[in-house]
Amino acid sequence: MKVTCIQMDMMFANPDKNFEKAGILICQAAKDGADTIVLPETWNTGFFPKDNLESLSDKNGNRTKEVFSALAAGLDVNIVAGSVANKKEDGVYNTAYVFNRKGECVAEYDKTHLFSPMDEDKYFRKGDHTSIFELDGIRCGLIICYDVRFPELTRTMTVKGVDILFMVSQWPLVRVPHLDALTKARAIENQMFVVCCNSAGKAGETVYGGNSSITDPWGNVVAHAKGSQEEFVSADCNTNILSDIRNSINVFRDRRPELYEY
Repeated sequence: MKVTCIQMDMMFANPDKNFEKAGILICQAAKDGADTIVLPETWNTGFFPKDNLESLSDKNGNRTKEVFSALAAGLDVNIVAGSVANKKEDGVYNTAYVFNRKGECVAEYDKTHLFSPMDEDKYFRKGDHTSIFELDGIRCGLIICYDVRFPELTRTMTVKGVDILFMVSQWPLVRVPHLDALTKARAIENQMFVVCCNSAGKAGETVYGGNSSITDPWGNVVAHAKGSQEEFVSADCNTNILSDIRNSINVFRDRRPELYEY
């Protein structure tokens, strides 16, 4: 599976412009031969307009589902459509959507760990479920940004057989070394590919770090952004290598879950 991350620089608090731009970039990535195309976190609004968040949010994800279902089917690609600020009946959620080649929405995930240092927990509601789905017959999982700092969440999914983990994020430039270390750790400890699609650009005083990457199950970074500017990051994720890796160091067989208490 050829995966392409779109390290998008979105316009803050301007969903119309961001939907238009995302569509153009996805068409370019599809033309370049991507099987699966990934967008970053809250690309519809940026992270995140506090004054008018509800009015700028996508109501029940309707616009996202309509636009990306059509794009996925029309281009014959899978789309991990990042996450959007999403207005539901009981509040605003940070919601990621995934579409297969038929345009079917195969996953919907509300971010479970909200970034309290930037008051995300005061403006968004927490999700209550994990996200596992299949794309082209490959079992995949999905997390959003701050979620990567909670290895329990990722391991909960990987013991169920996830081979590729998608992480969509708005990770700041100042903490890019953490981003690189955490994504590599999740790949090694769970023996899977980790695809990290981060944003570029600036929102308020925060500069976002780019440095999107694709890491293989040995912890080798097989593709990495040149820096913090808008660009595509692509690599082939050959899941045929997973069985040999997992048999040579069988961490899943050797786990001791009866000892893992908190």
